[in-house]
Amino acid sequence: MISRSYRLTGFLAGLSLAVCLTGCAGRPTGTLSPTVAPLAGNSRVDMIVATTRSSVGAKAGEVFTGERGRDLAFVSIGVSVPADPSRKPGDIVWPTSPPDPARQFAALNVDPVDRAKALSLFHSAILRTPHRRVLVFVHGYNTRFEEAVFRFAQIMHDSGADAVPVLFTWPSRGRLLAYNYDRESTNYSRDGLEAVLTGLSNDPSVGEISILAHSMGNWVTLEALRQMAIRKGRLPPAIKNVMLAAPDVDIDVFRTQMRQLGTPRPAMTLFVSQDDQALAISRRIWGDVPRVGAIDPQAEPYRDELASEKIAVVDLTKLRSDDPLNHGKFAQNSEVVRLIGQRLIAGQSISESQGSLGERIGQVTTGAALTVGSAATLAISAPISIIDPATRDTLGDQADELGGTTADALRSTSRVVPTRP
Repeated sequence: MISRSYRLTGFLAGLSLAVCLTGCAGRPTGTLSPTVAPLAGNSRVDMIVATTRSSVGAKAGEVFTGERGRDLAFVSIGVSVPADPSRKPGDIVWPTSPPDPARQFAALNVDPVDRAKALSLFHSAILRTPHRRVLVFVHGYNTRFEEAVFRFAQIMHDSGADAVPVLFTWPSRGRLLAYNYDRESTNYSRDGLEAVLTGLSNDPSVGEISILAHSMGNWVTLEALRQMAIRKGRLPPAIKNVMLAAPDVDIDVFRTQMRQLGTPRPAMTLFVSQDDQALAISRRIWGDVPRVGAIDPQAEPYRDELASEKIAVVDLTKLRSDDPLNHGKFAQNSEVVRLIGQRLIAGQSISESQGSLGERIGQVTTGAALTVGSAATLAISAPISIIDPATRDTLGDQADELGGTTADALRSTSRVVPTRP
């Protein structure tokens, strides 16, 4: 029998491949000094950040560490996103020190604030947002503070989401060998995220709140929501959408969490990929129980359970990715991030089938299709069709036009998970 310590060693060795996700130039450090003036043509993303991390102190360019703080802390951060046409949507050009705002992401302001000031800034931002919507992002394992900030800025910019961005960042040491510490930090941060979501929900000007969580960030998200539902008897009505991307969560635990969320509850959307290597390794470590982000939604008992729970599923297994672990597909495909994000923030559940989400993806990628062919556009649309019946119909027509093996391959990715009435 293989010991747990041996399996953990193998797990961490496998996860070492994840270094590729941060680029060959190394990971950003000391990049949050607000020394850059706004550059004409660049975009600006202003976010409120809430964190359970401890403060760095006086170290230049750094704000929070990967250690655990005693109380919730808040900071207002502005990020410059370059107008450089060479940057592909979905990519982050990490800043050097000092940064080059013409081609790199850069900090414009970094202002620590107390809780009252943070809520005041949030309220003012909500009043300036036409539909009074909020997007809360919760990052995953092995993520430094500045990485979370720049990733969320990229998501907000590239999605075009009409929402106030709120980042919740928990104490991740940003090291491959700190997996166990990171996992315990999510437990440590449940109360903090609950307090943030409660504060946002209590603002009478808020129209609706959407939550986007990735990987291990799904654990703290689901636990915070579970606590809220138990404490209050139900979740706040303002929380309308919860998006769970590649959840590193035990499937049996997930079942109990769903039950304890009660009803009514937010529209739940699950992004899965059966070739997610990080979750495959995690499964071996955690007693060979499937991780939610790697299930096959067509297989039983998941098919019936997902339909019964009215959980919309996006199966990204057929979607190609530059990520060697296939763990970051949702974030890496710019068209999927942008169009799904826009639909959710526009007040629609992904499970709604008004119009064709895949068709909209095809429209956005028309420029690329002119260069690499229609099959590229369909390859992006195909994985989305599992949650949008209208897409499946449109996809079949387009595949027929291509003919041959390409059409057959695309049809094989078009699977619809039925939703019970």
